[in-house]
Amino acid sequence: MKETYNWKYASVGGSVRVKLESGADIANLADLDRKKWTVLSCPTTGLEFDANTLKLLDADGDGRIHVDEVIAASKWVTGVIKDPDLLLKGQDCLKFTDFNTENEEGAKLEKSARQILSNLKIEAEGISLAETSDNEKIFAETQFNGDGIITEASADDEALKETIKNIIATTAPAKDRSGADGITADQIEAFYTACADFSAWKAAEEKGPFAENTEAALAACDALKEKIADYFMRCKLISFNDAVAGVVDVSVDKVGSISDGDLAAAADQIATYPLARPSADGKLPLNGGINPAWKGAFASLKALVLDAEFPKKDAITEEEWLGVLAKFDAYTAWKAAKKGAEVEALGIDVVNATLKADKKAALLDLIEKDKALEPEALSIEAVDKLLHYVRDFYKFLKNYVVFEDFYSKKDKAIFQAGRLYIDQRSTDLCVKVIDAGKAGDISSLSGMYILYCNCINKVTGKGFPIAAVLTDGDVDGLRPGKNAIFYDRDGVQYDATVTSIVDNPISLRQAFWAPYKKVAKWISDKVDKSAAEKNDKSMAGLTASADKATSGTAPAAAIQSNFDIAKFAGIFAALGMALGLLGQFVVSLVKGIAAIKWWALILIIIGLMLVISLPSVFITWRKLRRRDLGPVLNANGWAINAAAYVKPKFGKSLTQIVKYPKMKDVDPAEAKKVRRRKCIIWAIVILLIAGGVYWGYPKYKACKAAKAEAAAVEAVDENATENAETETVPAEEAATETAE
Repeated sequence: MKETYNWKYASVGGSVRVKLESGADIANLADLDRKKWTVLSCPTTGLEFDANTLKLLDADGDGRIHVDEVIAASKWVTGVIKDPDLLLKGQDCLKFTDFNTENEEGAKLEKSARQILSNLKIEAEGISLAETSDNEKIFAETQFNGDGIITEASADDEALKETIKNIIATTAPAKDRSGADGITADQIEAFYTACADFSAWKAAEEKGPFAENTEAALAACDALKEKIADYFMRCKLISFNDAVAGVVDVSVDKVGSISDGDLAAAADQIATYPLARPSADGKLPLNGGINPAWKGAFASLKALVLDAEFPKKDAITEEEWLGVLAKFDAYTAWKAAKKGAEVEALGIDVVNATLKADKKAALLDLIEKDKALEPEALSIEAVDKLLHYVRDFYKFLKNYVVFEDFYSKKDKAIFQAGRLYIDQRSTDLCVKVIDAGKAGDISSLSGMYILYCNCINKVTGKGFPIAAVLTDGDVDGLRPGKNAIFYDRDGVQYDATVTSIVDNPISLRQAFWAPYKKVAKWISDKVDKSAAEKNDKSMAGLTASADKATSGTAPAAAIQSNFDIAKFAGIFAALGMALGLLGQFVVSLVKGIAAIKWWALILIIIGLMLVISLPSVFITWRKLRRRDLGPVLNANGWAINAAAYVKPKFGKSLTQIVKYPKMKDVDPAEAKKVRRRKCIIWAIVILLIAGGVYWGYPKYKACKAAKAEAAAVEAVDENATENAETETVPAEEAATETAE
């Protein structure tokens, strides 16, 4: 992508990023190569940012804000205001003169802003976010507001008002922009259809076989219909084979099984028994012999139906009973065909009056009048959108395009959820976790030490997981299950528990001492393991000996110790030889150290420590410089397009370690212990120094004297050699002369 705008760049967080310094920069975001954006998309949840603004930026409503949506927002907001530099101020209000009325949409917004103040009965030279954010107040006294919903306030005619009221009462009301209950065109159509159906159904009403008691009579029949059918079937079985009479009747054993308890409480069990005692004649008794659990229901049936149909009979046959049920067929068919039940509560008189008045067309006309104002209403909502952008858009860009808020000390980034306190430190680099399942795998690529914690507010019961990054201090006391406290950006407290840890280097200090801690831990583990093994072996031997002694199976001689004086002497000789060799080694070592200058000894110790620790420090230094927040944010729904390094110096500003002042007023007893401890330490140091001097100084003098004596002997030998050579030369010359 070829850029035509003159962008400026700066190093932010160890990476080159574009600078957003003016409204012109914001207006030209479409010209910025997408490869240079720090973020390509971010979620609309889990951020410390105004939720309404995020919702407005998410134009397609998919829960994510993409680059194209940010660019569209930048074009729109910088087009409808005169001075795009206003966005840098982050104010929540605009003067009417700030609207770009030369822009068609800007002119509409200015007009809508004035309409809002008019609706609110406010006189001012500008409008604020507080005045645009409450739709209910803005549209409270308006007859029409463009949402396609009408209320009682939308009608001037009392008959229309009453009809609207009835529709609201019989359907699920729609919520108007004013906040009042209202109705839509679909509800009007459905209401009048229901009225017509109910009126037609009511006109075809079947009076029923028992006049005004028909409904109660039908209910009584339905209550016993299945039980009576069961009774007649039992009678048929007895008629078919009288041998089954005892089986289909109530047996004594059944009653006996429940007779020991409270029979009144066993009514449900008794209700499963036959309605009456079946017989081969197949007649249902009407004046007695009814199961007590069904006696009340049968009495109602008898009073409403059977006495009217069979006033002089003591029993009825199945055919007679089926004839009674058949009388309800026409009535039940009419009931089953019922329509328009939703308006039944109004009563048939109101329904018929509504149909006769026929206000349907008038109501639909009101709907059309309301819809005609939709552009103006949407423009009013757009004023609220504009003021949200004027206040929040530049801050959003600083967290989306540049990450400026994260790296500056002025403000926190929108992904920083709060502060975690744990193990005498706090960290401000805490991110809410969206998908805990994949967070750990991706975050491990960041090179950061991450604590995954589950945060719960015990008062509200609400909670969420977080990823807390530690960038300074030690990690010896950190482990899964450790409890901590988390405070969100509003100061609300949550109980936090560490669920998992992504382990990575955290500081150079930790790296320097890490080799020694590992060796110390290895030695400690070995010692503990060896001691445990010896203890187990010893206890096993003692237990075995005790078992043999108490069981009496082992002879007394076997329990006695087999002491071998020769073996004992050999052991002592070996120990003596070993101690002698160890002593010689110590003496040689001390002599070697004594021969080294004190400052050279210090340099040797420092050199050894550097040899041990320097590789670990170097590796950690390289890793700390490559710590990247990007994978942590990627694991939580962000699409990070550029590295977000957290280098050592910057990391220290994110994690604060406890610092204690010098104490003046302390507990006297504790101060006495501290003084005693210091005295003991200094006494040991002084004794060591004194011992070294006492032992080393004579050795030093002896060594020095030996060196002097050796030097003197060497000098004497050299003189003697020179004298011998001098005496030899004259003798040789004399011999030469004689020969001549």
